[in-house]
Amino acid sequence: MWCGLGKSSTTIAITCLVAASVVISSPGFAARQRNYTPEEFRAVLRGLGYNVKVTNTPLTDEETKKAISEFQKGYKLTVDGKAGPKTQDFAANIIQILQGNLNAVLKPNPPLPRDQFYSSRTEELVKEFQKNNQLQETGIANLAVRQKLNEAAKAIIGQPTASPKPTASPKPTATPKPTATPKPTATPKPTASPKPTATPKPTATPKPTATPKPTATPKPTVTPTPTATPKPTVTPTPTATPTL
Repeated sequence: MWCGLGKSSTTIAITCLVAASVVISSPGFAARQRNYTPEEFRAVLRGLGYNVKVTNTPLTDEETKKAISEFQKGYKLTVDGKAGPKTQDFAANIIQILQGNLNAVLKPNPPLPRDQFYSSRTEELVKEFQKNNQLQETGIANLAVRQKLNEAAKAIIGQPTASPKPTASPKPTATPKPTATPKPTATPKPTASPKPTATPKPTATPKPTATPKPTATPKPTVTPTPTATPKPTVTPTPTATPTL
């Protein structure tokens, strides 16, 4: 948390902007529980160093309105002198940061609740911190006190040798479940023996070409029957010579 002081003629306006820090950014801080009563809000203003008297009368007197306006200016809120929801939210956040830092530095037992109220217990712890740091023991966490407390909290949290806060008894480590015996890697199916290449069917022995039937021996040309030798012409018997 980095802060600056803006001085006016009568009061010191807090111009503290909340920056990220280990304590401030803790998710353990609660949201504002409810609206403050007039007495509770005045106690917050007084605890943070504003000049107000803690009473439970309405927050309309000039002294209280002036303190609220100074608070709003410091946090760049709408300045109207009224404790509206946003003004109350900022106040609650600052108190929670203060309580977290007191717990970190002083380690009170029991620790302060992280709420929105500037209680008598908060005031006592502020006095203890002031005493430990040779500051005036007012119980008022004004800007200078809060700056110093914030630095102390960051230093303690950042020390590697800081005594760790007692932690809850560790839960017995659960007996690790036995690692499941890995299922045996499935024996790779034997590579299928290559099917024997089908023995090629023997090429059918070509049927022997049919032996050509022997050409029928041509029947010998029938020798033409010799023409019958013509019978010799019968020599005509000579005519008998007529007898005279």
